[in-house]
Amino acid sequence: MGKITVIGIGPGSLLDMTPRAREAISQAQVVAGYNTYIRLVEPLLADKKVIGTAMMQEIDRCRMAVDEAAQGQDTVVVSSGDSGVYGMAGLVLELVLQRPAAERPEFGGIIAGVSAVNAAASVLGAPLMHDFAVISLSNLLTPWELILKRVRMAAEGDFVTALYNPKSKKRVQNIEEVREIMLKYRDPATPVGIVTAASREGEQKVISTLQDFTQQEINMFSMVIIGNSQTYVKEGWMITPRGYENKEGGL
Repeated sequence: MGKITVIGIGPGSLLDMTPRAREAISQAQVVAGYNTYIRLVEPLLADKKVIGTAMMQEIDRCRMAVDEAAQGQDTVVVSSGDSGVYGMAGLVLELVLQRPAAERPEFGGIIAGVSAVNAAASVLGAPLMHDFAVISLSNLLTPWELILKRVRMAAEGDFVTALYNPKSKKRVQNIEEVREIMLKYRDPATPVGIVTAASREGEQKVISTLQDFTQQEINMFSMVIIGNSQTYVKEGWMITPRGYENKEGGL
């Protein structure tokens, strides 16, 4: 039996990949991943067998990767950002554990990566300094009504709210519904940061307001971070205070 490991390759730049992730890829015989993510690590693939598939083929791709490992090939499955945050970690682990114990490849674990939300936040400044919620607006796997419920709870709880998969060519109205919910609980002037292609070529940053942010260009490569009631913008940086000024004087 070989070993299968799930790797978060970071938001895009090889400079943001952890040394542990690079080492695991270098030791692997087979690398599996979504074609876009395979291209991000192409300089590291050299003589390796590559299993690359398109979007919406996650189960097939991960099953092929598990099969390779079961046949004796050390295999890694790559996800952008952190593989445990909307990535392939859960699916690979489920597929491995579904097999009879005698037919399972060794599970090499999950190697954490810099998630998209962390990368985007660093571009904006310090918007995640207090409690925050992360919500995907993709309703391919989750009912839209459940997503809206989660948005309402985050809004009512005054969480900084980060939105993955905020808008696609087919889902143009969903983000407007989120905006309407947030406006019931937050000031229209609440800062909203939009980072597109964080840590990749063509990275873009916009800081807008809850009232106006949907007028900006937003796509599936964007991360939207909606501030809480304390978030503010100063000199182009988005900041959510942690509350140190309440504990210590002099800030």
